[in-house]
Amino acid sequence: MVVNNSQSLVTALEYCAANNIGAFRILSQILPLYTHPEVGYELKDLPSYELILSNFAAAKQFAIDKNIRLSFHPDQFVVLSSPKEQVVVSSLKELEYHAVVANLVGADMINIHAGGVYGDKKSALERFVENFKRLKPLTQKLMTVENDDKSYTPSDLIKICEKLNILMVYDVHHHRCNLDNLSEKEATSVACDLATKVNKQPHFHISSPLEPWGKVCGLHRNHADFIDINDFPKIWKNLSVDYTVDIEAKAKELAVKKLYSQLSC
Repeated sequence: MVVNNSQSLVTALEYCAANNIGAFRILSQILPLYTHPEVGYELKDLPSYELILSNFAAAKQFAIDKNIRLSFHPDQFVVLSSPKEQVVVSSLKELEYHAVVANLVGADMINIHAGGVYGDKKSALERFVENFKRLKPLTQKLMTVENDDKSYTPSDLIKICEKLNILMVYDVHHHRCNLDNLSEKEATSVACDLATKVNKQPHFHISSPLEPWGKVCGLHRNHADFIDINDFPKIWKNLSVDYTVDIEAKAKELAVKKLYSQLSC
């Protein structure tokens, strides 16, 4: 399965290049059960180790040649702000695994949410910072944090991003569900400034709600099949820097193609 996954990554990147898609989020399960407490393994233990490494190296070089930005977005159970040590230890192990693969394939970011509030947002963010420091330095350099639709706004994350010297991935859909004192223009500007400080390209997320925006916000969290062109922030159309946008839509590459064509008009 791991061999097939490594080969499929190359195929997926070839598709991206052929369709002018400049970013690809790699599935966390590319190495199935890698961190499982009972059946976990090391890459070097696999019988097709050399072939897997060769495929990963090919994917890395292809992404470089075609200027395709690679990233990871671990599952929601990765929570550095958790008050439970067992959850934190498991999260750290999962992030170190992602870093191993990221370095092999040339991904430049591992993006996570800040986690839960647990009744005290300040303390939760302090735990996030302290637990982040338990990661290996090379893993820390790959880490990014994203605002979410329930707990943490862009303004909540600015200070920890500055303290940890990491990128903030700005999700405009989440921001619209979970408002703070920043406008979309201001949040975009902050994300760009933080990206400049860490010498990375700004990274944004966009999606459209399954239900119309006029309804109660709780219904907006589910993603629609495609992106409504009116949901694309005007400020993004006029940025003077190169940036990456992940399209989070159920129609996947069809949604990317449709939005790309609309923006090109």
